Parts: sequence; C-alpha cells; structure tokens
Amino acid sequence: MGARKAIVSGKPDIKHVSTSHNERQNNTMRMSMRRFTRLTNGLSKKLENHEHPLALYFMNYNFARILQTLRITPPMKAGDIDHVWSLEEIIVVLR
Repeated sequence: MGARKAIVSGKPDIKHVSTSHNERQNNTMRMSMRRFTRLTNGLSKKLENHEHPLALYFMNYNFARILQTLRITPPMKAGDIDHVWSLEEIIVVLR
C-alpha cells in the first residue's frame, strides 16, 4: 500500500452542498444487494450478518471494480494501491 494522504477538511459553502453523490451511492448499493431491496426475505436480523456483506460490497466496489470514468479503481487513482484486487485479496484483508 502507498503512503497515507493528509486529511483535507474545511468549511464548505452551504450553497454548493449536495446530497446527490450520497443518494447515487445509496441507490447503487440498494440495487446491487438483495438484502436492501424492499419486501425481501434476505433481511439481516443480526447486525453482524448485516455488516459482513456490506464490508464485502464496499471492498469490491472500491478495490476490485474499475470505474468507467477513471478506467481504474479509486484507490489506484489516489496512489494507495498499484493493481486491481482479486476476491482472494479482499477476503484476506477482511478476515
């Protein structure tokens, strides 16, 4: 893994704040995982059973999925990794 980046923070101009990116991510997640669609019997009743698929989803989404706009993964764009991760690499990290 590459060097850690500094945290950037500040005071955003409220006129330019938008939730559209968050809403798009929520929609993508909901459409990608059956447990988030309504009227399903795949609902997790235990928090732990809910956390594991979420961790797998986000690791796969960020580390193993090449974004169409970037043509690489977000961590590759940030310089944190140098290759697209395999499912085996993700499982090792999540254990």
